Amino acid sequence: MTMRDTDRALVQAATAVAKLRCRDARHTVAAAARTADGRVFTGVNVRHATGETCAEVVTVGTAATQGVTDLETIVVVGDRGREILAPCGRCRQVLGDHLPAIRVIVGPTDAPRVVPIQD
Repeated sequence: MTMRDTDRALVQAATAVAKLRCRDARHTVAAAARTADGRVFTGVNVRHATGETCAEVVTVGTAATQGVTDLETIVVVGDRGREILAPCGRCRQVLGDHLPAIRVIVGPTDAPRVVPIQD
């Protein structure tokens, strides 16, 4: 799918959160998700002694705490200028189960593309 201006803005939002909040080994990835009406929710991963909670799940939970369950598009970026990241298998499962119509921005920063979560 073709990237829209709103998709590019979502990448910028996730990148801004990564720069601002991912400053140590506990938080190294940021995600941003948008609803069809343009509301944006963000989150960062949380590493801990027993594993990690991914930024995508934190972002979905953040939206859910505000009553939002219709996220349209999500993107994940790494800290320290790393590129756009594809969701891990566990996150693809969570997103597919809870938001089966969500689109995911993937690919290199200079040529990202939007794909359905099933892809």
